[in-house]
Amino acid sequence: MSNTILVGAQFGDEGKGKVIDLLSGEADYVIRFQGGHNAGHTVEIAGERFVLHLIPSGILHDNPICMIGNGVVVDPSALFEEIEMLNSKGISIEGRLFVSELTQLIFPYHSKLDEAKEKSLGSSKIGTTKRGIGPAYMDKTARTGIRVVDLFDEKRFRAKLETNIKMVNYLLVKLYNQEPIDVDSIFNKYMEYADKLKPLACDVSLMLNNAIKQKKQLLFEGAQGTMLDVDFGTYPFVTSSNPVSGGACIGTGVGPSRIDKVIGVMKAYKTRVGEGPFPTEFCDEMSEKIRLVGNEYGATTGRARRCGWLDAVIGRYAVRVNGIDSIVLTKLDVLSELDEIKVAVGYRYEGKIYNEFPADIRVLTEGEPIYETFPGWQKDISDINRYEDLPDNAKKYIHSVSEFMECRIDIISLGPDRNQTIKLVS
Repeated sequence: MSNTILVGAQFGDEGKGKVIDLLSGEADYVIRFQGGHNAGHTVEIAGERFVLHLIPSGILHDNPICMIGNGVVVDPSALFEEIEMLNSKGISIEGRLFVSELTQLIFPYHSKLDEAKEKSLGSSKIGTTKRGIGPAYMDKTARTGIRVVDLFDEKRFRAKLETNIKMVNYLLVKLYNQEPIDVDSIFNKYMEYADKLKPLACDVSLMLNNAIKQKKQLLFEGAQGTMLDVDFGTYPFVTSSNPVSGGACIGTGVGPSRIDKVIGVMKAYKTRVGEGPFPTEFCDEMSEKIRLVGNEYGATTGRARRCGWLDAVIGRYAVRVNGIDSIVLTKLDVLSELDEIKVAVGYRYEGKIYNEFPADIRVLTEGEPIYETFPGWQKDISDINRYEDLPDNAKKYIHSVSEFMECRIDIISLGPDRNQTIKLVS
């Protein structure tokens, strides 16, 4: 395996956790490059389910060294809770997990601000997880963020924390009519975290570039999906970071010339969590049917996901902005009971046809999708492990999706377990 970036090609929840797990067996390093604990990667191994929010899914293999890059925002309580979960299952992170010294930290006041702002927006809310991700990235951009390395200088950390909380309390009290935050309790708790984080903290960029010189294999793991990217997604209904492939370089300190391959993961249909446009969304009855069959509930929040037909316009856009070399098509088995399957190949809005993804969000919210329809296969395919054994209609659908996306499909996932996978290339 070469140095590879894995990205979600839709709105997140595409099945990246399973794919990272599949690829991690060949990787020397697995690196998370953006996002926070607002996204969960689910991996199922021999019937046991693991949900990871911050630690790369490669930790479930014995070999890879796992890293959290500078592009991630980390809530230490969530990180150590995840470590404890792994330890309870006999999986040790000792000598195998590292966190960039440059990683921005999430504090309790970030979550409080997140929740207060969402509440104040009313019907215009973004639909965040209220875990403080956006406010933490805001502090980073405003140059007031507190990084892992800052915890190791008690005096400097205290000064930064007091400055931030002074401003936060002004907003909480004056703008949102909330109770103020106490400095001392946060300071004391994060000093405890400092002792736990110090053995994990390192210069991730230096370690990875040295690994590349030694011809090691790197796998970069993103959270969320392309359509939630703060620049290229359905703005403003997006996350606060860059889940696209370019974010892997910014979020780890590895230059783009060191990347060999980009893999995109997409479902055979489409889902979305929270607010925002969804042109191909099913009616309530169909959504509930697919939701139940596909277990479409958020790994982090448990929220029911909105479900809809595959959107080739979005898929082709994701291939372009990420430079995707090949696609992993997941959850094909979920469509097995359907008589017919639709794929959106364009949008119609105010008399105009859009075959490429539009910058104007009104095309997505008010436009009408243009569909091509395919016959279903009405056969359980979850136990099939060879492409040749798939029903003809399933193979026709896979081929058409590849043509729509203008990108080859290398892997097909037919269920959550590692073994429910068909590899089209060795």
